[in-house]
Amino acid sequence: MTIEFWWTGKTQAKYLNQGINDYVSRIQHFQRFEIREHAQAKARRPEDQVIMEDQQLQKNLDQRDFLILLDEKGKQMTSSGFAGYLDTLLTKPSRKIIFAIGGAYGFGDSMRNRADHLLALSSMTFTHDIVRLVFLEQLYRAFTIKNNLPYHH
Repeated sequence: MTIEFWWTGKTQAKYLNQGINDYVSRIQHFQRFEIREHAQAKARRPEDQVIMEDQQLQKNLDQRDFLILLDEKGKQMTSSGFAGYLDTLLTKPSRKIIFAIGGAYGFGDSMRNRADHLLALSSMTFTHDIVRLVFLEQLYRAFTIKNNLPYHH
């Protein structure tokens, strides 16, 4: 099984790209893992941009994919709780597990309705670029917890 992490738009800060690449490399020691970057839609109205970006993501989904949206309306978990959740996900008969971050205006109802789970990283608001790195660190941490490695203590 493959885990994919999808996001919309390019990561701007060089230091974040370095951190992202580092965690991707670490995660790949445990699991087949890929990043898929999707183009940011160009629309005048935010609601049109959300619709266009949702459509772009949905056309790349398969019915057998297990989709988790990183969304402010999602459920919050501890790092240990997320590790247990990940362990459960890896036993599901899905084609892929996809974690996704929406564009600047988030997700629309069509994506939320398609999602199998909504996950919130925090009650606080972060830039989309920062969330990419924070989530990757948490995913790596989950694998180290799952494998009884001393990274998480």
